[in-house]
Amino acid sequence: MGELILVRHGETTWSRSGQHTSYTDLPMTERGEGQARTLAPLLADRTIGLTLVSPMTRARRTAELAGLGDARVTEELREWDYGGYEGIATTEIHRTRADWNLWTDGVVPGPDGHPGESPAEVGHRADRVLAEALDTLRAGDDDVALVSHSHFLRVLTARYLGLAPAAGSLFTLATGTVSRLGTEHDRPVVTAWNFALPESLLRATPREKETAA
Repeated sequence: MGELILVRHGETTWSRSGQHTSYTDLPMTERGEGQARTLAPLLADRTIGLTLVSPMTRARRTAELAGLGDARVTEELREWDYGGYEGIATTEIHRTRADWNLWTDGVVPGPDGHPGESPAEVGHRADRVLAEALDTLRAGDDDVALVSHSHFLRVLTARYLGLAPAAGSLFTLATGTVSRLGTEHDRPVVTAWNFALPESLLRATPREKETAA
């Protein structure tokens, strides 16, 4: 059986500033696109039979730049709906709710169509994604790639390991990274986490291009 490969999209202006970003369809920054490109060699030796991607531009563009062709857009892979906390950083929320914790408290309602999601609701969504991904993995030896967002992928990891959605708080996940979930003795395990090429290589890329020109 193959592994479940988790890809978090590259940097956006809001991920850089710490603002909660779910339904706001921001593009990646130049650095974020560079991060996405450096994922390609990290995935090159994998045999990926199915790629599912969030509908957001930042995720779809990451899949493209990482060389994950024929990706299928899947609404279930969208980020945790932050409701009324969309665009707001945790430090700002703490000014009025000092003890607020996304993982246990959820969010407040937002505008029409975005009531926000509780940890349990995100967990149910992750379970549905996992059901499809695991069915595909059990059918052969190829990997399944999921290109999505930080909090959703962290909840999905917790559910894969048989933990409550709130246990996603244990798994920090940076932009432009690859993680892998597999098995050991038929039990679910994390086989790689939060892996990316060094930042020095990202910084070197523009200089190398200028030298070549």
